Amino acid sequence: MTQPKDIEIAQQTELRKISEIAETAGLTEDEIEPYGRYKGKIDLPLTGKRQSGKLVLVTSINPTPAGEGKTTVTIGLGDGLRKIGKRAVLALREPSLGPVMGMKGGATGGGYAQVAPMEDINLHFNGDFHALTTANNTLAALIDNHIQQGNELHIDPRRISFHRVLDINDRALRNTVIGMGGPTSGTPRQDHFDITVASELMAILCLATDLHDLKAGINRIVVAENYDRQPVTVADLQVGGAIALLLKEAIKPNLVQTLEGTPAIIHGGPFANIAHGCNSVLATRTALQLGEYAVTEAGFGADLGAEKFLDIKVPVLGKTPDAVVLVATVRALKLHGGQALADLTTPDLDALQKGLANLGKHIESMQRYQVPVVVAINAFTSDTPEEIKLIQNYCQQFNVEAVEADEWAHGGDGTTELAHAVVRAAQQPTDFKPLYEADDDIVTKATKIVTTIYGGRGVVLEPHAKAQLRRYAKRGWDKLPVCMAKTQYSLTDRPKQLGAPKDFDIHIRAFEPRLGAGFMVALTGSILTMPGLPKHPAALDMAITDDGKISGIF
Repeated sequence: MTQPKDIEIAQQTELRKISEIAETAGLTEDEIEPYGRYKGKIDLPLTGKRQSGKLVLVTSINPTPAGEGKTTVTIGLGDGLRKIGKRAVLALREPSLGPVMGMKGGATGGGYAQVAPMEDINLHFNGDFHALTTANNTLAALIDNHIQQGNELHIDPRRISFHRVLDINDRALRNTVIGMGGPTSGTPRQDHFDITVASELMAILCLATDLHDLKAGINRIVVAENYDRQPVTVADLQVGGAIALLLKEAIKPNLVQTLEGTPAIIHGGPFANIAHGCNSVLATRTALQLGEYAVTEAGFGADLGAEKFLDIKVPVLGKTPDAVVLVATVRALKLHGGQALADLTTPDLDALQKGLANLGKHIESMQRYQVPVVVAINAFTSDTPEEIKLIQNYCQQFNVEAVEADEWAHGGDGTTELAHAVVRAAQQPTDFKPLYEADDDIVTKATKIVTTIYGGRGVVLEPHAKAQLRRYAKRGWDKLPVCMAKTQYSLTDRPKQLGAPKDFDIHIRAFEPRLGAGFMVALTGSILTMPGLPKHPAALDMAITDDGKISGIF
């Protein structure tokens, strides 16, 4: 029998009121602010003595264009841990409208492993992304207005580095000219839009530890250079207070539930291919306070989201993972082994064998941090027992347990074996080793990421990037953590170079300082900070009836 569509499953599930979910999570009535029947915001800080749970980080191999169900596994694992008697709380990222309306779909899981209400989470969830977009564009307007009204700070309009954003894929806005229309319409200049999830404000919100920290980060944002090539910050503009107050509600983590009633904290959503790819520090800390096991995820493959979680988020979070779950699928491994995208449902043990090197590289990368690793083989109906067994046998050489997870079809019942494996792994001793030292310079840090995590030779800086680094070193910005903006499909900076390549370089064309967030973005290859919509965007299949029933979201 054909399984119903994701949205149909979600709409057929009777949800519990958010007050009940809050009580399940251990929140008091004063700590939850209801946003309707099934959503709420958590009012921090939490009162009273709270536990410190174990932290489980879910990541994946390099995915196919459709993704490998990492969020679905994360949700199913939370439900599975509760099935075996563990108090689990999820900490997830919020979906961007870019993929919701584009090709990949939403970020609420799938099948019987979903967070709900899925339509509301995928569409304008509690207004957080709108607040971020508004705050970002308010700052952009204030910069242009400062120039228009006399330019006391002597901002060079040609060197404004802070850009407007929009939470949808819109390639037409990648390069724009603004200020047209004469003297009353501003100073004409070239500009471009980023997608909201690439905004520095998103990164600051997700790395802030409280409202005071959020305000400090906002004030550190470098928005431009003046005519003497000196940096101009939000603090110089004296508008940090205005930007922060626009985010006063967005900084509060959101509480929802899985279809099985597991508490899920969903907050923040930077993309991992162009930003740091992790939900907020506040969400993860809250999940650790409320659960025996806090299950969180990092975007895309372990080469992107997990590396950034471990090297950028962990130092702020102050807690290292007790276990890493690496999601793999038969279909993705066959793609890495040379099988055509259109043929991935056809059994091919030879292609699978060749593609296993990609999984092996990610296992080695995560073990480099000296944290226990479990492989979750996310089940698809086209998988064969022989293919599953081949993956499990391969993982034995790394002393890693590989467990099939079937949360899509069976919810928490399909992940109890995985849950037991995660509990066993989380009980093992850890000796976390960061990838680089804080005092390493940016090139050294980027090189360690490339050689250790990607398996390449090193980095090649284009002339513009070299000139930037020389200037940034004089300002003392040369020791920041590095956030690599790179394709998610390959360990290299070339999307079609699959598997586990060797002897390659990562080409950095430019750096973007994110002093407010506390890291330096390295733009590699042809990565874009404003994606485009596909030929057949998901939006073409969406509809809403006169009585408000939504269809077409997945």
